[in-house]
Amino acid sequence: QYKGLTRFYSPERIYYQLLRNFTFILINSFLFNLFTNTSIPIKLSILLFLVLSTTIGGLRIILRYLINKLTKRKLKKRIRVAIYGAGSAAAELASTLQYEGNYEITFFLDDNKHLWGRSIRGIEIKNPSEFNNFTQKVEKVLLAIPSINKKDKNKIIERMKKLGVKLLEVPTIEEMTSGKSNIDNLNPINIEDLLGRDKILPDHSLIGAEISQRSICVTGAGGSIGSELCKQIVNYSPQSLLLIDISEPNLYKIENELKEKISSSINVKYVLGDVKNKLFLKNEFKKLNIEIIFHCAAYKHVPIVENNPIEGIENNVLTTKSISEIALELNIEKVILISTDKAVRPTNVMGASKRLAELIINSYSQKSINNNNYKTKFSMVRFGNVLGSSGSVVPKFRKQINSGGPITLTHENVVRYFMTIQEAANLVLQASNLSNGGDLFLLDMGEPVKIKDLAEKMIYLTGLSLKDQNNPNGDIEIKISGLRKGEKLFEELLIDNKSFPTAHPLIYRALEKGISDEILLPKLDELIKYINSYDKKMVLSILKELVPEWNSKLYLN
Repeated sequence: QYKGLTRFYSPERIYYQLLRNFTFILINSFLFNLFTNTSIPIKLSILLFLVLSTTIGGLRIILRYLINKLTKRKLKKRIRVAIYGAGSAAAELASTLQYEGNYEITFFLDDNKHLWGRSIRGIEIKNPSEFNNFTQKVEKVLLAIPSINKKDKNKIIERMKKLGVKLLEVPTIEEMTSGKSNIDNLNPINIEDLLGRDKILPDHSLIGAEISQRSICVTGAGGSIGSELCKQIVNYSPQSLLLIDISEPNLYKIENELKEKISSSINVKYVLGDVKNKLFLKNEFKKLNIEIIFHCAAYKHVPIVENNPIEGIENNVLTTKSISEIALELNIEKVILISTDKAVRPTNVMGASKRLAELIINSYSQKSINNNNYKTKFSMVRFGNVLGSSGSVVPKFRKQINSGGPITLTHENVVRYFMTIQEAANLVLQASNLSNGGDLFLLDMGEPVKIKDLAEKMIYLTGLSLKDQNNPNGDIEIKISGLRKGEKLFEELLIDNKSFPTAHPLIYRALEKGISDEILLPKLDELIKYINSYDKKMVLSILKELVPEWNSKLYLN
């Protein structure tokens, strides 16, 4: 009867007590009748049940109220908050916060007009559009809608940002059901959650059929995309996994990250080597009888490749050519090139080199399709900016904010597509299962994001304010440095604007014109000759010839 703590007396305890009281009276009536041959009147039993229930239950409720009141008075100051949401999560959060006593819940907010004017635990539910009339009463808003989609969450953030009120959120349903977090673990909203579209869970049947008990190779395995691919591949029990990287620190890092994830049944090999070396590739592929290659190895940072164009072209183009040649020679089942949206109508050397890599894959694909002796299926996956990858704008902005600013932008109208690194790798694995040969797969990146808006949201979500003409006393300033050489205001995913749906809702197949191997391969041999002689002008000239849509005026004049 008295094991439960009075301070946390809940409706469940009341139900238990009612059951106990009923059982107690039933047993006593039976015993009284057994020993005295006289039955207790039903009215007396009902009266006894009511008296027991109201005195025991009512007393506990009064004591709970007094204890909580006295505890709260001891606190010097409670934080005034509003809870956004009026569902079960909001009610549970309110109950938890009231018990803790650190927060004073002033009101609830909800977009459902049928709930306006009603209450939860005696606290009124208000119309969010009226919130600006009550901002002086609130220090923080707690977003308690775990299942909210990104579009609606963005609207709430914009509204609170304009009002200057700090916003925290409860964990997602996935985090709570997995036991990673509790309802009262309030955290700042993660900027990664607001980019792209709502997360769609992977189709495990697509990935499992492609990876399970197969021999897989990932080039550039220590890089951002390559390492994430490896982490996901080992979850689907491949027969063997070959990780190739030219960077010793990157290879060491991914080896340490995979140690705890890999089962002893998977044959894993970490190889330090240059993917341009065909003899090296041939030996390594034959040792593990490789069936599928994910080609991630590339130089991808635009400014670095701009300053080192020959090295960038040599790496991005020749690695692709070497892999394609050896894959055909060994009849490897599939080659998947990881490409980028910067390959579409490129304005920089990196983008042009990746477009040439796509043309190489397309050319070797046609060669395989037209010759019955070859069985290799070549395909490409093209997507935009990946959050968490090296050089991503989000960690850069976060670092600048943590150091007190300013945030540096190249242009206030720059727009980019974003996708999380986990989702990008996941979709690459699923796309490989859909490959028929010669495919260009596009990943649905969601809505494009204006980088200046992204920077302002990051400042707000950190709990700081933007320093500008309207707010000269703000915390973080945004400075415009000007577009870098070869940088676009916006990126595209398609050249010919033609794409078709696939079996996966976020993966599209596109058809784009290529160059026949009779034309391409001799030009590549010529390109290699000028790379070896370090003739920058001729290297860029041939690149322009093979990628005519490349805006090369800055380089060849």
